[in-house]
Amino acid sequence: MITKYKAVDQFLVDYLKQVKQILETNLVGIYLFGSLTYDDFDPSRSDIDFLVVTNTLLSKSEYESVKNMHSSLERAYPIWRGRNECSYTPIFMFTSPTPPGDRPYWGESELYMATYGNEWIINNYLLLEHGITLHGVLFVSLCPHIDITQVQSACLQDLKKEWEPKLYDDNWLSDPHYQSYLVLNLCRILHTIKNSQASSKKISSEWVEKTYPQWANLIDQALAWQQGQLMNQSSATKKFLSFIINQVTSTNI
Repeated sequence: MITKYKAVDQFLVDYLKQVKQILETNLVGIYLFGSLTYDDFDPSRSDIDFLVVTNTLLSKSEYESVKNMHSSLERAYPIWRGRNECSYTPIFMFTSPTPPGDRPYWGESELYMATYGNEWIINNYLLLEHGITLHGVLFVSLCPHIDITQVQSACLQDLKKEWEPKLYDDNWLSDPHYQSYLVLNLCRILHTIKNSQASSKKISSEWVEKTYPQWANLIDQALAWQQGQLMNQSSATKKFLSFIINQVTSTNI
């Protein structure tokens, strides 16, 4: 058993078998991270997040085979369609403390070359702290130590570059999925910066509710939201984003 969720394990076992056959000697390791690794997973809404480390960038034939494999898996396991994300990152990139170049990335049912942003430091820190090795060497042998201050700086940059522009994107904020996603991510950013600790979205959200009770109703709705439901909190989400920006700006990190 890999996780405590049978449906997740069925998907992962099938994935592991197929990706090993495709990558063969180019495969270094496969790692699970995200909500499944720190008991914050909700089967009705959470994604399966994993990382594949390779010796070299995927060749053209490997790229096409991986793309076809993912598409086939999503047809075989429709519950995870659009809800599994994976980067195929060559080992040399982990020598870089700053976001490196493009890597093949599977997300929202597509494989494409994606540029790492501030999530590079954040995800690697979470992999070092909580990641589960599904195949290959331990992740700690691939990635240098990351200090929490580096994670805080990355969170600050993420807030400025990725999320602050959403204040002016009403179309994006009209989507209930994005409303919930943004609210919970903002809670995690604030918790990380204020407490020098990277915790789950649930723990972070509970802390923000307790510390700033005026936002408890919005956060509760974000936590309770399920796929296919409405949320209708675009205006409140925008106000919460402004609040988080002000709180973070006043913090010395």
